[in-house]
Amino acid sequence: MQEIENILQHITQGVYVVAVADGDKTNAFTAAWVMQVSFSPLLLAISINPEHYSYQLLQKGGVCSVNVLSREQMHLAEHFGKSGMSDKMSLGTWAAALTGAPVLQESLAYFDCKVSHEISAGDHQIVVCEVQEARQLNVGVAMCYSDTGNMDKSSDLY
Repeated sequence: MQEIENILQHITQGVYVVAVADGDKTNAFTAAWVMQVSFSPLLLAISINPEHYSYQLLQKGGVCSVNVLSREQMHLAEHFGKSGMSDKMSLGTWAAALTGAPVLQESLAYFDCKVSHEISAGDHQIVVCEVQEARQLNVGVAMCYSDTGNMDKSSDLY
């Protein structure tokens, strides 16, 4: 029987940097579990570990940006995928979106979002966000989760 982590690589999903803000406090994390869940209103669902600092900021601030990474941006996926860094936001060029959420200017595109509601899902929370604005910033091919190999060390969890 094949290993589950290899089979899960066939579920197509992108790789994103989700940036959160609570006033002047900001942080960002790499996410592969992001998907559109509604046309009207336009809603995205983001899966996040509730034990991470970014989750605390997302709950308090209620805003985030979903920044689409290109295949050439593995260094960004790796950087924002690390936990416990004192200044994650030192990498990249950041600008404030309409909601005040940080937007990674090097990303292919971004979605500026306000939190609508959340749902418990095992060891993660599903945060449903309403898109306020979306813009393409750069040209390239979006990174897929399967492009990252075992960067997130998920094979250790199965």
